[in-house]
Amino acid sequence: MDQQLIIIMIASVAAIASVLAVALPFLMRDNRSSRMNAVSKHRHSLGLAQREELTRADRRRGPSSVSFMKALLEKLKLENLFSSAETRNKLTSAGWRSQNAVIVFTFSKLGIAVLFALVTFIFISLSPGFTHPFYVKLLIAAASSTAGFFLPDLLVKNKAQNRSASMTLAFPDALDLLVICVEAGLSIEGAFAKVTEEIAENSPILSQEFGLTSAELAFLGDRAKAYRNFAERTQMQAVHTLSTTLTQSEKYGTPVSVALKVLSQENREERMSKAEKKAAALPAQLTVPMIIFFLPPLFVVIIGPSVLRVMKI
Repeated sequence: MDQQLIIIMIASVAAIASVLAVALPFLMRDNRSSRMNAVSKHRHSLGLAQREELTRADRRRGPSSVSFMKALLEKLKLENLFSSAETRNKLTSAGWRSQNAVIVFTFSKLGIAVLFALVTFIFISLSPGFTHPFYVKLLIAAASSTAGFFLPDLLVKNKAQNRSASMTLAFPDALDLLVICVEAGLSIEGAFAKVTEEIAENSPILSQEFGLTSAELAFLGDRAKAYRNFAERTQMQAVHTLSTTLTQSEKYGTPVSVALKVLSQENREERMSKAEKKAAALPAQLTVPMIIFFLPPLFVVIIGPSVLRVMKI
């Protein structure tokens, strides 16, 4: 080949490469803005769905009865009872987190206390065999009223314990699924939303809590606040640990998937240790039932024939 032709070809290739280097950035379409808009729309739609689910229960209750209860409590100067943060936290852990839940709960406590007092006083007053003085009747009615006043607290506590036990059983599987979603490339919001969908059939209670957290992640500007609310609603040590892990991971920039994997491994080891602890305590728990229900029939079977033979002789 001629030397001049080679120089022309090299110059042409260099010119074409220069034109492409300058023109390609303008020709390539930047999809970053479209992806950000898509993510923003998805988070907004998810948040609207969760907000509608939260307010659906409030729409079923008529405002007239609640307003009557609130007005009556205010007349009795009992505003501090239904404005207590401790009472609201107890109801939240039991699953009652509507705006009027505290008012209804406080009114129910007073109503049950008055009802128990009246029923007890009328019953002992009409009983022919009860001949004690009037002040004794009042004391019995007061004791019954006190029991009725604290009865809703016991019911709420029992409800909260049942919810916590149900969530504790389903939380390890939900945590493993959260790890899988994050390792698959989903964001933390998408992972929470996916876990909400997947565990809805097996554990509706835990699915609701994950859904609320997903909505708060979409609406709240501070993710740490959403994690703290998740831990406060459930009142579970495992969720507190998860909240702390996610908060520290975002604060210090550590990979979320690695932190969740370590947390999942610790959770499995904790479950295994609890199972071993129960297995180790089983012989001690079986000692008393064996002594009471197993040894006497065994003695009867072994010694009974000999006793019968002696009696015949």
